[in-house]
Amino acid sequence: MIAPLTPRSIPDEAKSRLKILFLAKHARWPGGHHPEDGNHALYHVEVRETLEQLGLNLVLADSYEALLEQPDVDFVFSLFNRGGFLNSEMLAPLLATKAGLLFLGASAILRGLGDDKHLAKLAAAARGIPTAPWAIYRNGAPVERARCPEGAPSPNRPRLVIKPNASSASWGVRDAYDWAGVEAAIAAIHEEGHDAIVEPFMNGSDVEVPVITIDGRPEILPMMLFEQADPTHLRTYYEKRDLVARGGKYRLVDFDDAEWVPKIAALTRQLAEDYRPFDYGRFEFRLDRATGTLNFLEVNLQANLWSEKVFGRAAFRAGWSQEQLIETILYEGLRRHGLLEAAARRHALAG
Repeated sequence: MIAPLTPRSIPDEAKSRLKILFLAKHARWPGGHHPEDGNHALYHVEVRETLEQLGLNLVLADSYEALLEQPDVDFVFSLFNRGGFLNSEMLAPLLATKAGLLFLGASAILRGLGDDKHLAKLAAAARGIPTAPWAIYRNGAPVERARCPEGAPSPNRPRLVIKPNASSASWGVRDAYDWAGVEAAIAAIHEEGHDAIVEPFMNGSDVEVPVITIDGRPEILPMMLFEQADPTHLRTYYEKRDLVARGGKYRLVDFDDAEWVPKIAALTRQLAEDYRPFDYGRFEFRLDRATGTLNFLEVNLQANLWSEKVFGRAAFRAGWSQEQLIETILYEGLRRHGLLEAAARRHALAG
């Protein structure tokens, strides 16, 4: 199914030599749920504590301004993906690039490709990846009904999903059953300053494919499934952030389907080529096993690494600890930028 992977360890010499900036909105959060970001704050705290346990020479920052001040660091590990404004996922890598700093994850232009759901779908469709029809309505551009895709019957009415084109964790997601509802949803999203994307609601559950890079090669961790008790349920931001009770509507479970895992793995490997090098990211598909329908949904580069989410659960299935997951991802970023070479040269000379 998915080949076993060996975790990597950062040499002690590199841990003491390199100064690493951990940049996250909640890098200094004391603990507990955040009133607006919910479990996202727990995630940042967990990564911070994991990096500390690895014995790294760590510097903490919780604002973009840290990158404007030319920090005296060798490498940036940023989780500052949601800055509260449009296309904020691109800012940290852009500022790091401007400051001449090396950083974990994809370049700003690749982050933009992944963050823009419309562009990600275009890239997938260009590779022949099955993708449901969609329409993009940019803020300020005409909102034309003729471009709107047909909705899926639910049960006898077309149902469409409308959301911000750069939404994360289903922020701002809405649905509608007619053009008036779609138009109103688009208007509301535009009023909030975002582009809107519209696509048919697809019955089924989301297959989550976590990918990390090891020695320059994208490798797939065990897949997970957001199994929905009701395949017609539309998951919300508040549910994903544990700000409201899920009520048993869905659960994250292992996905080992002998028929679908190889097919989805092959499609993921095709998709990954457009984003290399990216260090880590999550690729999502909607699968309706009842009809045998699979469609690409989106890419989340530098996706959530929390132990309670897809990456953490997948790493556990692979036999890794959360610490091994974080260290392997960081190792790859440091290796890719040549920051481990001093340790390797020293070891060779000693030998």
